[in-house]
Amino acid sequence: MTKNALITGITGQDGSYLAELLLQKGYQVHGLVRRSSTFSTERIDHIYQDVHEHPKLLLHYGDLTDGQALSNLVLEIEPDEIYNLGAQSHVRVSFDQPIYTLQTIGVGALNVLEAARLLNKKKEVRVYQASSSEMYGDVMAVPQNETTPFNPQSPYACAKVYAFHQTVNYRRSYGMFASNGILFNHESERRGETFVTRKITRAAGRIKMGMQEKLYLGNLDAKRDWGYAKDYVEGMWRILQHSAPDDFVLATGRTETVRDFAKLVFQQLDMNYEDYVEIDPRYFRPAEVDLLLGDPSKAKEKLGWVASTNFEELARIMTEHDLEIAKREAHAKRFVPH
Repeated sequence: MTKNALITGITGQDGSYLAELLLQKGYQVHGLVRRSSTFSTERIDHIYQDVHEHPKLLLHYGDLTDGQALSNLVLEIEPDEIYNLGAQSHVRVSFDQPIYTLQTIGVGALNVLEAARLLNKKKEVRVYQASSSEMYGDVMAVPQNETTPFNPQSPYACAKVYAFHQTVNYRRSYGMFASNGILFNHESERRGETFVTRKITRAAGRIKMGMQEKLYLGNLDAKRDWGYAKDYVEGMWRILQHSAPDDFVLATGRTETVRDFAKLVFQQLDMNYEDYVEIDPRYFRPAEVDLLLGDPSKAKEKLGWVASTNFEELARIMTEHDLEIAKREAHAKRFVPH
């Protein structure tokens, strides 16, 4: 029997990689997208087919804050698995839009769980909730695992903690297969350009091609556990294939600073980051998270999952991809490279 999956946030970095993975595994994939006057499906255009050609990927308009419409959709398509990846996902922006952030992350997760609970009366549905290492915030222990207390430092992280506990509560209260994946930072060439790693690789490529002079960043000393998003969606899938619902940390077990990432990217382009990077206080968070380092041993033991792409390889993949973009831009505008 062909499995049926629903992905919220399918047009995002993780959603696009997950859709690819599930299609490769023979799933029928449904994606939730917000209605807009402009298209935002660039990350999945290569796997999307015309609806008249019997496609395996179908998109549906909807919004995580509209619980009734979401329940109607879930009851209509009857997915075997739901991956809730949709959110206002930028931590710094969550300080500027705290209510919207809570609505999309916290209330959105609750709406997904309630829709799944209704479907569960008819057939079992497995729910994956995208939790975040940001929930650990001002960390209580190093490294962080599934039992480390949460100490959130942003509206984004607080909303994620709410969604995490709602997921656990639905699992315990209704016997649902509802699991949390606590993912540490996972990046890729599909990362949004306002996120720090992609901001660095895009700027470095543009600087190399003579299209940009400076790169402005915030806290260069923040330490993060960085992996490759393409590896992490495999972990999401494995969490829902596990014999029982549970919560898992997905991480590399290695931490590096923002400065380390910038230094590595510029080195790959034969440049010194110190010549181009400047600090802009606007990019500091009101409450900083200084160190995140995950312990993925439970995922390795129970799921057989490991992050196969290391920090240096991640930086190389992103840098080479964004240099090619910058070359095309420079050629179109006739900039002279450094």
